[in-house]
Amino acid sequence: MKKRIMVDMDDVITTGGFLHLINEYLKTNYTEDNFESFYMQDIVPNKDEFFKWFKTHNMYDYCSLTPNVYEVLEKLSKNYEIFIGTSYIIRDIIKDTAFLLPQKYEFLINTFPFINPNNIIFLGNKSVLNCDIKIDDRIDNLDGAKTKILFTAWHNKNISKDELNSKDIKRANNWKEIENIFLKEGININEWT
Repeated sequence: MKKRIMVDMDDVITTGGFLHLINEYLKTNYTEDNFESFYMQDIVPNKDEFFKWFKTHNMYDYCSLTPNVYEVLEKLSKNYEIFIGTSYIIRDIIKDTAFLLPQKYEFLINTFPFINPNNIIFLGNKSVLNCDIKIDDRIDNLDGAKTKILFTAWHNKNISKDELNSKDIKRANNWKEIENIFLKEGININEWT
């Protein structure tokens, strides 16, 4: 039986869509370096108006694939069972976020034909997924895995190596690092630092 890997979608597989829409709405040129908090929308003065406007757009029309993600996931899919675990909940509009489900699903099935559509899971609390390996940009989403990999994003860059070590979490800065961990001969994930 193949080992199972859960991979997060936003800011791990895709990048930039939400920020693009914030910039378009505010007529600004923010980059990820302008943010430390996970919630980029906190910079928007009138969130109600922003989210009304936001819901008329598909943020996946404006996102990019994280560099090398397609190639690495395709290679991993030959040796591991890949699951996409992605949240569709937006803190500020909790009761009205179901519009993201078809957007995410269509993007994933059209972009990654080698991932089984039955392995796309929409959920907020990822601790219920007991996969062998989890790759996510949020520490709390890594619970329930034997091997936990924090994918570097703007909002987690300041988490120290000591804190990650204390929680038995490894950091990956990009998909090439993930490829090296799992696909190169002679690398033992338990020895990876």
